[in-house]
Formats: sequence, C-alpha cells, structure tokens
Amino acid sequence: MKKTITFALLALLLTISASSAATRPIQLALVNPVQIFPAGDDVGGIRINLIYGKNTSLTGLDLGLVNQLTGSCTGLQYGIVGNVGGDFSGWQDNFVSITKGHLQGLQTGAYTSAKSSLGLQWGIVNYSGSHNGLMIGFVNYAVNLKGLQIGIINIIKSGGFMPLFPIVNWSF
Repeated sequence: MKKTITFALLALLLTISASSAATRPIQLALVNPVQIFPAGDDVGGIRINLIYGKNTSLTGLDLGLVNQLTGSCTGLQYGIVGNVGGDFSGWQDNFVSITKGHLQGLQTGAYTSAKSSLGLQWGIVNYSGSHNGLMIGFVNYAVNLKGLQIGIINIIKSGGFMPLFPIVNWSF
C-alpha cells in the first residue's frame, strides 16, 4: 500500500512536470535549474527559493535569497535580492529590490529601483525613472517626479522644486 501511494505520487509529479509551460501552484528551487518546475513556467501561489530561483511570472508569495522573474509579479516578494523583469504590483521587500518595468505599490529595501513607479519607495537609496508618489530614503533620485521626496539628498533630474535639494524636494 505504501509503495503504491509513493509510485502514484511520483507518477503525478512526473506528469505535472512533463507538461509544457503552465501556471504552477507551488515552486521550490535550490539553485536554478535545480527546481521542481522549469524556469519558463509561471507560478500562481507560493514560490520558495532556497538560494536562487527563476521563473517567468508570479502571482502570490515569493520568498527566498535571490528571486528572479523574467516577466511580471503580483503579490509579495521577500528576500535578499528581488529582480523582476516586467511589471510589479504589490509589495517588493528585499535588501535589493529591482523592477525593470512599472512598479505599482510599495517597494522597500536598502536599494530600490524601478523604470517607473506609482506609490511608495522606501529605502536607503531609491531610484525611479518616472515616479508618482512618495520616496523616503537617504538618497532619492527620480528622472521625473510627481510627488514628494524626503531624505538627505533628493534629486529630480527634470522639473521639480530644485534639481538637488536636501531634506525635502517635490514636483507636482
């Protein structure tokens, strides 16, 4: 009986992993490519990356040391390094948080970066190509800003109260 259950679970796992790119409810990765499902699959649920995990996109919870997505992410990402190749909606909280597309929500970490963002960036160093909202950190840099920067060094490359101003800078 125990062997039958073990073989049935193994067969089910092989069937699931053999199918082409799909949305998976769970992903467990040691170091890509040593993970349950291939990097080309999407995850809709929870992804745990013990060292480094890579997938296309995620909707749900992303936990690990190094979390990489080549596409978009909706949900919560938490770890040491978070790198999203597309858009991000939700809360990205890593020591280093990078969104190469549009960020909507909250981005926290020692270093935060987004191509464009709507919401709050809170870190030691914050960067956004185009930010709409609030930036709080020691160094805040926005190419374009509609909102407020609070920090030791606040830089708005285009427009704004001043191109460089301490404590607080804004552009509305």
